[in-house]
Formats: sequence, structure tokens, C-alpha cells
Amino acid sequence: MFKQALSSLVAFALALSIGSAFASVDVNTANSDALRGIKGIGPAKAKAILDERQAHGPYKDASDLGTRVKGLGGKTVQRLEAEGLTIGTSGSAPKTAVANGATATQVSASASAKPVVVKK
Repeated sequence: MFKQALSSLVAFALALSIGSAFASVDVNTANSDALRGIKGIGPAKAKAILDERQAHGPYKDASDLGTRVKGLGGKTVQRLEAEGLTIGTSGSAPKTAVANGATATQVSASASAKPVVVKK
């Protein structure tokens, strides 16, 4: 019985870790570590993306990213998008993956929440 419960727990943990591996990373808000979490983006490419974003502002769309960052053509950007890279997610708050699977939006919202004080 204990082994069965343990194996169920391990399977559940594995499923959660796989699900969080597909978190989206917005190129306009991500830091170097988040960008490097996308398969196909190494340290040099992450630096190039961040340097260009800092120098000339956020990317408008996939074409803009491909044009502004050397070595990122249309097919490469499409492949990176398939791996979870997003470019200025319109209509919703940007999402940047963080270590525990939460989004940067969730982390900043929880960090900025003010405690409620109840007076008697």
C-alpha cells in the first residue's frame, strides 16, 4: 500500500514538472536566465536579445525580433515560439517563467499585496 501511494506521488510530481517545462517566456520581459530556459537560446543569444531590447525598446512581433537580432531568422523565431517564446503577448499580462513554475506576474502580484490588518 505504501509503495503504491509513493509511486502515485512520484508520478504526480513528474507530471507537474513536465507541465511547468512548457511555461511561456515573453521576450519583452524575460531576463537572461528565463531566455536561456528556451531550447535553442544560449548565453550569447540571450545577451544579444537583451542588449537589443535595452537599446531599442520592446519587440513588436516575431518579425521585429527576427529583424533586429542577428542570427534569428523567421524559421528560427518560429521554432523558438514552438519552444515557448512569446513576443509581447497582447491582451494579457506578460508571463515570464520563474523557477517554481509561477509567472513573474503572479510573483509580483503576491509580493506587492498589502497585508490585511483586522482591528478588534
